[in-house]
Amino acid sequence: MKLSSDLQAFTARIGYEFSQPDLLIRALTHGSISSTTRPDNQRLEFLGDRVLGLVMSEKLLADDPNAPEGTLAPRYNALVRKETCADVAKQIDVGAVLKLGRSEMKTGGRRKLALLGDAMEAVIAAVYLDGGLDPARDMILRLWGDRIHKVEADARDAKTALQEWAQARKMAVPKYVETCREGPDHAPVFTIEAQLPDGRTAQAKANSKRAAEQAAAKALLAQVEG
Repeated sequence: MKLSSDLQAFTARIGYEFSQPDLLIRALTHGSISSTTRPDNQRLEFLGDRVLGLVMSEKLLADDPNAPEGTLAPRYNALVRKETCADVAKQIDVGAVLKLGRSEMKTGGRRKLALLGDAMEAVIAAVYLDGGLDPARDMILRLWGDRIHKVEADARDAKTALQEWAQARKMAVPKYVETCREGPDHAPVFTIEAQLPDGRTAQAKANSKRAAEQAAAKALLAQVEG
């Protein structure tokens, strides 16, 4: 099977040439277009998530042999979370080669964080199944790049940190309220307000509720710790 020109360009972006091109095609096929003759990428996503986790675990242990588990865990979570996978997917323009159904295309599926993150994990699995762990590891470390060395700054989950701050002061857990949704359905912008029981609040905007909640929590955390 010969890959189309756009998929050949994609393999150049990830730095890996497939001996089984059908694995790459499956990795880039979303459930909205799959069929009995064209399976989707969900099973590959499941495997890719585990391969990514193994590679990042190895890397973090090797880079900091003396770090305790409590230090490694948040770094690990920051590197394997869906937002990071989606960010890497955007970097190599996974969205341009995703195989989507009509409904997903109409609603901006090529830009959706969840779809991009899932596809990135599926691509990892495709490389792993095609060439083994070594090329999968090489690709992951190359594409994640400086994110690995800068992970300390991103490792602190803002929502978790804000909840721990509140609980340490015997407060109820913070609430997150959607106060506004703007933009078209295929590219919404959410405004989320993080609220503490004592009345302090902070707002943030993002293209997903999850990202907006994290940003609002980070802003409120900076306010209460400042």
